[in-house]
Amino acid sequence: MTTTEFGYNSKIEGDVVFTQLDAALAWFRENSLWPMPMGLACCAIELMASGASRFDIARFGSEVMRFSPRQSDVMIVAGTVTYKMAGALKRIYDQMAEPKWVIAMGACASTGGMYRSYAVLQGVDSIVPVDVYIAGCPPRPEALLDGLMKLQKKVSRQPVVKDLMITSALRGAPKTPTGVVVGQAPAVTHA
Repeated sequence: MTTTEFGYNSKIEGDVVFTQLDAALAWFRENSLWPMPMGLACCAIELMASGASRFDIARFGSEVMRFSPRQSDVMIVAGTVTYKMAGALKRIYDQMAEPKWVIAMGACASTGGMYRSYAVLQGVDSIVPVDVYIAGCPPRPEALLDGLMKLQKKVSRQPVVKDLMITSALRGAPKTPTGVVVGQAPAVTHA
């Protein structure tokens, strides 16, 4: 019987790993997304269940639920967003450090759900840019984990080194604190 080596073998390669800086930083970033849970309604129960041992969100590096916007990367909007809560949600999103992403969990966060009233926001994407939509009323924890994996794929495809301010400084191009190169039109990120 023969065995096949998969992945990294320290006996063959030694203690050195060769990769691109961009690939390494993207791997670090995609496997350490720290959620900011915005549990606003019944979807929050499913969000809490995803952290339990049966579903174990820790497998994806997202077990560190931060209730401080300055320590989180991903806002998970779980539930019905009312106009009264929309201002607070937007303020918390603005306080999150870049890069930041948003997951709209459930029908109410994505479209307003069954609530077509004067008090309910018809989709959180009208106040913050949403990266991943998760369908369901309420969606199962497995659906949240699937959405998290989709977000990880999206994060892994985003360039890291190219967007750093120090990279532009080394090239000699002046940058503003927002990350837009002076003299260029800002790129549209969301339609």
